[in-house]
Amino acid sequence: MALFSKPTARALAILDLLTANPQDAFGLTDITRKLGLNKATCHAILTTMAHYGFLVQDPRSKAYRLGPNIVAAGNAAFALFPVLEYARPELESLAQRLNMGCGAAGRSGRNLVLLAHYGHSNPAQSPYQLGMRLPFMAPLGASFIAWSPARQLEQWLQTGEQQLGEALDDKLDQQLRISVIAIRARGFEVTLKTEAEETLFDDLTQLRGTWDIETLEQVTSKYQKALLQSHYHLDRIDPGSRYPVCNITVPVFGYDQLPELMFSTGSINRDLSGKEILEIAEQLKAAAERARLAAARAYNRTQT
Repeated sequence: MALFSKPTARALAILDLLTANPQDAFGLTDITRKLGLNKATCHAILTTMAHYGFLVQDPRSKAYRLGPNIVAAGNAAFALFPVLEYARPELESLAQRLNMGCGAAGRSGRNLVLLAHYGHSNPAQSPYQLGMRLPFMAPLGASFIAWSPARQLEQWLQTGEQQLGEALDDKLDQQLRISVIAIRARGFEVTLKTEAEETLFDDLTQLRGTWDIETLEQVTSKYQKALLQSHYHLDRIDPGSRYPVCNITVPVFGYDQLPELMFSTGSINRDLSGKEILEIAEQLKAAAERARLAAARAYNRTQT
């Protein structure tokens, strides 16, 4: 079993809280209440992080915000997703044209991470904050898997089984494989609204009052398990039919011709016809391709 450091987890929880709420500053009492930390322990962590520039304390209010060292760390991490720089204007433009929320997610180890979010919902009020993590396990992240080597598909299915606590039955295993094939064939993923999304939204909304990394992992794990028992992917699209769509997602390819990011629409407040789904998907694919080409041109300039 992997070692777990509680002091490290406490410091990361503070960073997670401030990253998820970049527009807010938090005092010592606010942070201890939200994270359930001992005040003396929390004060020591905050003082140390401020000393090394990871946090900044307002001299008047004594509240804490993210500090300049986080900017440096963010820029270093940003280099791992070079397409993201060119994705941002595309997502902002898409959100305005479609009147929907539009975001970009990246893959980081065992997680899918929300890296950018524009449009329909108010970021300050939405529970889907930047840095939001979901487990990269079946059925989540199918758009990454659709263009990945076959062995990663098997690993993805196995992690879904492990999280579920039991083997996938033959029908579900076949259904997931068909969904992955369909996503690659048409170039985009469509997921349907389920009760799992409503539960996730409610759970995340409650978490905004008492931020806790372990509880967040429990909430997202419950969501992933519930999706395995739901009709989640739309595999066949009839232009004349209407569907309760949750998200439409396309890959943004990196230099290695594998998906580096995913562009996705959300905040869809009505059923969409198959024709509308196809039209939105084409706009997403065009935006993803423009971002890819812009990043490729910038990369080529650095090599000459």
